[in-house]
Amino acid sequence: MHPIAIVHSPFPEKFSIPRQPGLAPAVTSTIVLTGDYDHQASIEGIEQHSHLWLVFEFHQHSSNQWKEKVRPPRLGGNKSVGVFATRSPFRPNNLGLSVVKLVAVKRSPTVELVVAGADLLDQTPIIDIKPYVPYVDCINSASSEFAGSQPEFLTVAYSERAAKQLDRYLPQTPELKQVIDQVLRQDPRPAYHKHSNHSRQYGSRLFNYDIRWVVNDKSLMVEEIKLFQP
Repeated sequence: MHPIAIVHSPFPEKFSIPRQPGLAPAVTSTIVLTGDYDHQASIEGIEQHSHLWLVFEFHQHSSNQWKEKVRPPRLGGNKSVGVFATRSPFRPNNLGLSVVKLVAVKRSPTVELVVAGADLLDQTPIIDIKPYVPYVDCINSASSEFAGSQPEFLTVAYSERAAKQLDRYLPQTPELKQVIDQVLRQDPRPAYHKHSNHSRQYGSRLFNYDIRWVVNDKSLMVEEIKLFQP
């Protein structure tokens, strides 16, 4: 298989990426077709579809990292189930599947698709793109026992310092607050940290910013927002 495109997203690192697509609709990403696939003819008619399926590669995982059983975050990280009963990224062939909303199509100088709600690391290789067809892809009677509904969201607030920093960066990145709110409200902490009484500070990279935050019960406080310094 050969990648047909590369994703440009506001997630330069794996930590804090939403665990499912669509949970952070303010997040926009760009799919740039590459090489022999960068042709307008290959996307003719794509605007007729509001949503797309993306088949992608978990390119920062190696196939020898996969395990027969994994511990899904939705089960608190304490119960193991079979890898094929989960959406764990540690899979034998490193392939993932996400549905995204098609926002815009650019045809020049390269073919690009702007999508919303993607849960993809920056530079993720796209293996295939397919239209989402509601009458067959939306199954109203479907069920999932341990992931039957979206997770409970945290309340996101900003310290006085972080609020001032946010105001400073909004002119350059107008969607920054929406993205921070929608990403962090999902509580990106490892599942085993959520049972600890220790109030530790975490760091998330979004766009080119370093976001520092803490969680207290059901509330998340953003303490600092600064430009990322490698």
